[in-house]
Amino acid sequence: INSKKLATITAVQPPGRYGALEFAENYIVKGFKEKPKGDGAWINGGFFVLEPEVINYIKDDYTIWEHEPMINLAIDKKLTYYKHYDFWHPLDTLRDQKYLQKLWEDNKAPWKNWNND
Repeated sequence: INSKKLATITAVQPPGRYGALEFAENYIVKGFKEKPKGDGAWINGGFFVLEPEVINYIKDDYTIWEHEPMINLAIDKKLTYYKHYDFWHPLDTLRDQKYLQKLWEDNKAPWKNWNND
């Protein structure tokens, strides 16, 4: 993507964690979907491509990237996105770590694309 912007964020849709219910009247469940992919929202996937000028949006070593810099880049229309449709999974909890480690150990890790020759 050649957007001529200062920053590009990777947009991903998080995996679902729970079964989703759709309700009708009178306490009737009219739909159920096991672990749907997110809620349709796109989130920050944690990977960025930045131009050197982005440093002007960072006040000091205590600036939190996801706060003022990203907010101000968006306000200034200097932030663009790349929609990533392939595998993505958070690594925020011990549960996430165990899941990703199991994928690796079972040779089912989608990000592992080299041979063990």
